[in-house]
Order: sequence, then structure tokens, then C-alpha cells
Amino acid sequence: MFTTKPRTLSARRSLAALLIAFSFVATPAATARWQTVATNAATASALSEAERDATARVKTETIREVTAALSAPDMQGRGTGQPGGERAAQYIAERFSKLGLKPLGEKDTYFQSVKFNEFQATPETSFKADDDALKMGEEFYAAPPFTGDKDASGRLVFVGFGIQSAQMNHDDFKGLNLQGKIVVLLQGPPKSVNKEAWEKSHVGFQIMRSLVMGGVAGIVVANSATEQEPYAMIADYMTRRQLETVDAPQLPPQLPPFVAVSDTGAEKLFNGSGTTYAQAHAKAERGEFVSQELKHSAKIKIKLSHAKVAGNNVVGYLEGSDAALKSEAVVFSAHYDAFGTDTGNRVFPGAADNALGVAEMISVAESLAASKTRPRRSVIFLALTGEEYGDLGSEYWTKKPTWDIKRVAADFNFDGIGTEIYGPLKKVVGFGAEYSDLGALLASAAAALNDVVMPDPMPEEKAFYRSDHYAFVKRGVPALMLLGAPDLTKEQLVARVHDYEKKAYHLPTDIIQPDWNWEGARGLAQLGLVVVLRVANADAMPAWLPNSRFNRKRGTDEPPPPEP
Repeated sequence: MFTTKPRTLSARRSLAALLIAFSFVATPAATARWQTVATNAATASALSEAERDATARVKTETIREVTAALSAPDMQGRGTGQPGGERAAQYIAERFSKLGLKPLGEKDTYFQSVKFNEFQATPETSFKADDDALKMGEEFYAAPPFTGDKDASGRLVFVGFGIQSAQMNHDDFKGLNLQGKIVVLLQGPPKSVNKEAWEKSHVGFQIMRSLVMGGVAGIVVANSATEQEPYAMIADYMTRRQLETVDAPQLPPQLPPFVAVSDTGAEKLFNGSGTTYAQAHAKAERGEFVSQELKHSAKIKIKLSHAKVAGNNVVGYLEGSDAALKSEAVVFSAHYDAFGTDTGNRVFPGAADNALGVAEMISVAESLAASKTRPRRSVIFLALTGEEYGDLGSEYWTKKPTWDIKRVAADFNFDGIGTEIYGPLKKVVGFGAEYSDLGALLASAAAALNDVVMPDPMPEEKAFYRSDHYAFVKRGVPALMLLGAPDLTKEQLVARVHDYEKKAYHLPTDIIQPDWNWEGARGLAQLGLVVVLRVANADAMPAWLPNSRFNRKRGTDEPPPPEP
């Protein structure tokens, strides 16, 4: 889920993003427009008789049962391309079949096969400063972008934050010949520079490009950790297996190797230099010139294991009742994968992220399948693979859809960290609500259910761009990700989220807890159901707001808009 990833996972992205990806944010004007629409929609009509009947059929027992089954030990963490992932896909397909959903996969099945390249840094991967070998994981890890096995050697050079600015009268590369050197770099911005301006100007990308074009032999990033993402957390992710689709664009093989080091590892690189890493870091933060040749030569060896694996999106649909509209569809999505098992035999159950979201989706399917009155449009239920590695399953389905993407009305995505099970549902966040008609529809449905739509409590996480719904947005399809919570203040909710991150997020401890309030999960499923019904029964498909930066035709192949 979105809190530190984005997947897709910012820990995995933290260095690769400097070279190959940028984030997007909603403009204040767009947010203000949506808030006006949402306020007006809060006076919306009450539930219709059909909506009351449908929400009454959403079963807490189903949500609890499916969540328990998907996070059970025999599912082995539902790893993409692992046996547990296949068992989970089969389980979901069987649930779809029992509900009478029509298959919408390949060859009249519920499955759409997705093939992946799997790779992982092996124990042969090493980083040495002269004869001092740093410990993989504890003191360094191989960092993205990965372009295959690498061997590099050269003298170590520290370049501070790598800033070259005439305006600041500062040049961290002054007097240095970096060609053939292994560069030690602080990941910016320094505290003296505005972070938003740094990111908006893509300074990090420019620095990395400058180093690569300058012919460095390797790049070592020293301070990639933050308070919310400590080094140990990031290293844990980065030493796990990695996945990409077999048709993923390949980066230039001539890129140098990248590694990241802990503070302890960085100190070893400064041995004998006349200063410590901590001292050099502190001076760089103050804007002082600290670049220098270090006293060591270094050797980097990146050795990756490789395998071909496959996973499945699981997709079924309920055919619409309107002869003219049933060729259009509303998609309900949730990823079923977690991190599976690792080489240390740890299992990552992924109960909150995202067995719970799949269970809520299935409870919606169960309600609609039992209805005597079908929605006018068809409703697709899409259980996705590969989300934890960068929304790979949703990217694949939206590029190779099993339903005409131009006739997909909207996508509603369940992907969370279980905030809805903290208590009965009272508040909801609709990520992406400010961009399309779906914001007003969400406000209308929430008002009818006595729920309150709240703004994104953690806008700095840019969650709208960090899960499967965004693959639909990139193809021009309006989408929302729904996050539920009990009656907490923003500060209380953020505190609970951070507590979960530390204790369970993407860890073996993401299991069903005794104090989970299943009525909260039922409430979120009911809200999602009402919004889906209103889209499915409307005369016209939802539209982007006229001034939305995503206002493009469904099915577009154009890249998403750049950051404003």
C-alpha cells in the first residue's frame, strides 16, 4: 500500500526515481474546485431502495473469512510468481465462480497470465574500501537502477550533495576529476534548501545525470534514510527479490553500479581522511564546501540471480442489465499479492495489505451477484498481482485489457493498511476525487451513509500515484482509491498509520489482530458498493473535470502529464 511505497514502494524507488521517474501532485486550484463540488454533493439524496438492499447484503462474515483464508500460513504470503501466490489466485477464482461471475481472463478462464523477470542480489555482491569489506544489508545494499551484474573499481571521492549552482556560489565538483572514480554522494536536498523546490526542479536527476555523463565508475549514496524510512527498513526491502515484467523498458547497460550505505558503512569510507562522515555531513548541511578525495580505493561487485516466473491477474464480471450500456463496465480492483517468502524463510502474510481489500471487493461481488436487479453497466472484479513491485499487474491489464478500455467507466481501488478496522467507519478519503466527477459521487454516497469525506491526511506521500488505480488514470479512465477510518482526527489517524508502519507494514507481523473491528471493513465495502452502483446506473460515464490535468480520452497511450 501507499504509505511508504507507492506500488507500488518509495524505499525501492528512492534512488531509481532520481533517474527514471517523477512524482505528481494535485494543484491547489484543482483541490479547491473539488472541495466545492464535494461540499455541494453532501446534500445528496438518501440511499435508493436497491442501494439499501445491496448494502444490507454485504456480509462481515465474508470479509473476515476471505481475509483469514488469504493471510493463512498455507498461502505463504501470496508472493507474485511463488506457489502461495498461485494458491491465492486459485482461491479467488473459485470464489468468483461460486458467485456466478463470468470469467474475463484468457481462454475463457478467470486468469490473465503475467510473466516476470525475477532478480535478487546474491551473497557474492560486495563492496570494499581497500581491504575493509562492508556487510551487505547491515552496511550497504545494491540499489536501483539494476542493469545486470557489475564490477567497478576506483578511488573514492566525496562530493557532498553534488550541488553546482552559480546562484548559491557553490560547486561541489570544483577541482575534482571524477572520471573513473567511485563517487560518495549525499542524497539531497540539504536542510538549507527548500525540499519542494528541489524536487520540482528535478535537481536530484540533474546531479545523477551529471555524474553518469562525467564517466564515474560507481555511485555510493550515503544518507538515503529518513525518520519514517530508516536505513534498516530500506535495506530489508532492497535485499529481497525484485520483479519486473518481461517487456519492461531496459535501462542503458553502461550505467554504473549504485550502492547505498548506512551511517556505519559511510564512516568506514572516511577512515584516514582527516574527518569523519558525521562531521562532513554536518558541514555539507550548513552549505560548506566539503568535497575531497578520500584515502581508499573501492571495489563494487553486483551479482544478481535471475529467474523467469509468472503470476496471474484474476478477473471476472457481472453482466449489466441494460442492452445499450452493458458493453461498458465499472472496475473494482484490489491487489492480492504480498511479499511471499524470502530466502530466510520469512513469510509476509499481508493481512491488512491487502488481503482485507480483496475480501471487501469479494463482499461487494457477493452482494451484487445475489441481487434480483442487476446494475445497468457491467461490473468487473479485478484481483491484481505484482502491485508490491510497482503496480505491475494493473499496468499489464490496462495495456492489455480483457475489456475494451475505452468502455471502462471508472476504477475503484481497495488498497490500504487496515485503517478501516480501527473502529466503525465514519470517515473516508478518496484519493483522486479532485480530478473527476467521481469526487462528487463519493461525497454523495458518503453523505447517504452518514460518512464524512476527509482530505488526504498525508499529502506528502502522494498516495494517488502509488497504487493500482493510477494505471487506469494513465489510460484516461477516472479512478479513486478508497481509504476508510473511524472517527479520528487527522493527527490521530496519521499517528496510527505511522505506528502500523513501524510494527507491521510489509513485515511478517502484518496479521489479523484480535482488536480488528470488522464492522469498519464492512462499512468501507458498503460505501464502495454504493459508489459503484451509482456509476453503473448513471446515464453517462464519469468525466474528468474540465480543468483536470488528467482530462484525456479513455484509452489514451500518451504519457501522463508532467509535474506542474
